[in-house]
Amino acid sequence: MATKTQLPTSHEINFWDDVCNYFDHAAAYTKHPKDVLEMIKKCNSIYSFQFPIRKGDGFELISAWRVEHSHHKLPTKGGIRYSEMVYEDEVKALAALMTYKCAIVNVPFGGAKGGVKINPKNYTVRELENITRRYTSELIKKNFIGPGIDVPAPDYGTGEREMSWIVDTYQAFNPGQIDSNGCVTGKPLAQHGIAGRREATGRGVFYAARECVNVAEDMKKLKMSTGLQGKRVIVQGLGNVGYYTAKFIQDGGGIIVGLCEYEGAIYDSNGLDVDDVVRHRKETGSILGYKKAKSFKNSGEGLIQDCDIFIPAALENQVTEANIKDIKAKIIVEGANGPTTPEAAEYFLKQGGIIVPDMYANAGGVTVSYFEWLKNLSHVAFGRINKRFEENAARDMVDLIERMTGNSISSEQRHIIVKGASELELVNSGLEETMVKAYHEIRDVQMNNKTIKDLRTAAFVLAIDKVAVSYTNLGIFP
Repeated sequence: MATKTQLPTSHEINFWDDVCNYFDHAAAYTKHPKDVLEMIKKCNSIYSFQFPIRKGDGFELISAWRVEHSHHKLPTKGGIRYSEMVYEDEVKALAALMTYKCAIVNVPFGGAKGGVKINPKNYTVRELENITRRYTSELIKKNFIGPGIDVPAPDYGTGEREMSWIVDTYQAFNPGQIDSNGCVTGKPLAQHGIAGRREATGRGVFYAARECVNVAEDMKKLKMSTGLQGKRVIVQGLGNVGYYTAKFIQDGGGIIVGLCEYEGAIYDSNGLDVDDVVRHRKETGSILGYKKAKSFKNSGEGLIQDCDIFIPAALENQVTEANIKDIKAKIIVEGANGPTTPEAAEYFLKQGGIIVPDMYANAGGVTVSYFEWLKNLSHVAFGRINKRFEENAARDMVDLIERMTGNSISSEQRHIIVKGASELELVNSGLEETMVKAYHEIRDVQMNNKTIKDLRTAAFVLAIDKVAVSYTNLGIFP
């Protein structure tokens, strides 16, 4: 049995059941027919398979999945997870969340997810390449991948390297397909990726946290000031999502007082330097023992230290009935998928806390993946066509104003005014607009229905409404 500092495994709590329960709870606030709701909730396609790989002098059988939850929009979209804890119901749950996530942030994809049951640390680079390429070939054989069919992306245990193997394998099976680079996102820049994709999910979590604390009415109820400035934040997970979330929050005025990883946790009420902690971990192999910070060998202890905002950015089912009563944060921003169990969430909300739900908070990754997919289909980088024209037009305007007024501006001011937007700046601007708009759409649903008590239910209602409209427009339902 889990204690307040010992976290449960994924199998102790069924993630798929949790997502379905959240869906059913939110569906009661809609007026859609039962058959429409069942169509939205169920997974459309589930591909479970095994394949052998050569390991050492023998062979090993690898279990894998790809789930396409909803075909209301195509292609479907979702990451591929490499974890020895992955199982079918988890992949189904993550695929469902992708459907709702895409709907919430107005990205025109259906939801999907993939999983390979391995611990990447137990394999060589060559073995991981073989696993990735074989997994991709299995998806190709069953028509479960393609720029207009199903577009994978990185997830826990995978990254740009794996995505480069996937696109190369896909192109080998599909020579001459002009849009083949769009079969996967999260690729390296050198392989037609997009600037800003690596840090997109963490940046999106930062925008989500910032929007939450910028609503004066909500902060007044929590007896907190508006804005991130001075807010004490604990982040669980120092992977891609956790690192960039912590970094952007620190740059935005928040104080990172705690960091939690699998080897333990550290806490300093005066604040931690995120990059310095990462350097310390690279040098020593652990975040423990960092300068003046208090170290906890049990990572669960780090979750319950004093803070204003807690951001779980690791795996699902990290905040449970066993530890929720000890968590001191007033706001939980879910950087990971499904980090808070329904029972824990119910208790936290009754105490007056705010939970910014995963299906919105970590949507930055799929949003920028959408931009990358558009870039691959259009075959031109953002800003390439118009950047120089905008700079020349702005320069001409500045020259005209200087001649008319007789006043000149400094070279630094001129650079700021005439600078055209780079691909990274356009991507970040589009991501910020998406996250800001989506947060207030969710909050408006909650504010317009006084019986909805939390942002998660509001987000599900918003997603259900949007998916239902898509099915209606397709003529599937009247």
